[in-house]
Formats: sequence, structure tokens, C-alpha cells
Amino acid sequence: MPRNRHPKSSKIIGTHSGTFQADEALGVWMLRQTKTYYDSSVIRTRDMSVLDAECDIVIDVGGTYDHFKLRYDHHQRGFEERWKKPPSSDANESYSVSKLSASGLIYRHYGRDVILELCPHLDADSIDIVYEKMYDGFMEAIDAIDTGVEIAAETAFSDATGLSSRVSRLNPRWNEDTDNAAVDQRFEVASAMCGEDFTSVLERLVYGSLPARKFVEEALLGRFDVDPSGEIMAFRAGGMPWKSHLYELEKKHGIGIDGGGGDAGPSVPLVKFVLYQDQSGMWRVQAVTVEGTAFTNRLGLPELW
Repeated sequence: MPRNRHPKSSKIIGTHSGTFQADEALGVWMLRQTKTYYDSSVIRTRDMSVLDAECDIVIDVGGTYDHFKLRYDHHQRGFEERWKKPPSSDANESYSVSKLSASGLIYRHYGRDVILELCPHLDADSIDIVYEKMYDGFMEAIDAIDTGVEIAAETAFSDATGLSSRVSRLNPRWNEDTDNAAVDQRFEVASAMCGEDFTSVLERLVYGSLPARKFVEEALLGRFDVDPSGEIMAFRAGGMPWKSHLYELEKKHGIGIDGGGGDAGPSVPLVKFVLYQDQSGMWRVQAVTVEGTAFTNRLGLPELW
């Protein structure tokens, strides 16, 4: 993936020593992608005199969140920062289920810069779209796991394959002899691993999902040519990601909002069904699910079908 390159920065990033997590490992990697902290050296310590005297920016340690002072911790009493999501269809504000971790704070303030460094061809509108989608599809899980929010009240099995688990396994075992220098080296491996996952998700989003958005919007705005109800839309071809785009574009064009209509047409019902051709040329119909659910349809197909 083409990206910007810069000279190594002389600035120093500080974070805590000891056991590391995906949280600060990812936060350090993101900072190192920006021009200001490009490839910066890292000091890992809990000695506040060293962090204050030698580090230009400090994350996940220190008990302070202050963007002006470049301090990004989330462990302090009274910390309640959450990710503010775009307005829902009812125009109500919504926030992430978990509080922000240190990497969530770094992403809040530097995420757009990171995306632009990695994808310099994107325009401002695309940056905004990718910024929100990267939080929903990648960053929120990092925040939730680090702050102890479970994915569900009850789970049928445990999963040790995710990024946070893989980073955790890079720490020395309890009965393994090691020293601080060796742990710092393992931290660098963990940080690079986090960056690989971030870049992989970003690449698929930018080069796979984002190009599909214009086709979804065209189909949405042309849905009355498919059926006068405005509740059925058709794609030229199947296989492209469309659901999250549809939900967002309905809000953008005032569809499903009382008193709406806007430039999307005179009627405002939500889209219920999507038509598309599969790879064999067969036409298929798919019900649109309620946003935020996997199996609850806005309107189900008749049982006889």
C-alpha cells in the first residue's frame, strides 16, 4: 500500500514498562506513522520523572489525559471518554459501549493523520468515512477488550486468536527468565504486529469497501426506477459490501426520517430488499437487516418463497 515516508523523528514516545497489551503497542505504532513522530524511539518506564523529562508524548501511563500536554492515559479515576458515533436515523447522539483506551485516545486525535499518511490519495470526505469505519471495524474492539467490556453477556466459547490475545502471548511467561531489554524487544514485535493488522483492515476498507459506496448510492437514488414503493433497490452485480453503506446513505439522504425525503425522492420508507445478480448470472433477492442486527430483517420474505 503506497504511503508517505519521512525522516526519522527526534521526538521520544513514552509508555509504561512491564507487561504490554495491544492498547499501547498499537498506540505507539499509530504515532510512528505520523510525520511528527515518524519512527520515533520509545522509552518504556513507570518513572514519571523520566517520562516528564525525556518524553515528548506519553501514552497509557501517568494518570492524565490532556491533549494540550500530549498525555494520553485512561486509568485515572473519573475517566469517562467514549467514541462519539455519527447521529443515528433519529438524530440522537450515540457513543461506543466501552470507554476509550490509550490507543483509542491516540486514534481520536491522530487517526485521520495516520490514515492520510498510509493512504495519501484519499480526499477529505473519504478520510472522514474511513476514519469512522476503522473505529467501528477495528479500534472499538481494542478499546473494549482493554477496558474489560465483554462482547456478549454469555459466550459459547473463548477466542484466543484475536490481536489482543496474540499480543499478550508475546509477553514472557511467568516462569521465563528475561530482562527489560528483552521485553522491550518483544514490545517492538507486538507493536509491528498491531500495525500489520491495522494496515490489513485499512487496505481492505479503502480498496474494497470504499469503492463500492458510489454504486450503493447510485442504486439507492435510483430505487424508484426499480419499484415505485422505493423499498427495493438493485445492484449491477453482487459480491460487493453494501450494508453499512446503505445504512449511512439512508441517513445522509433523509430516508426513513419523518419529514425527510431530501434529494432521494418524495417518499421516505427504508429499503427492505436488495436485488443483484450472482456470478452465474442468476438474480437473487436479499432482505435488508435492521441496523445493528445480524438476522432481524426490516421485512421478511414470504414463507412460501
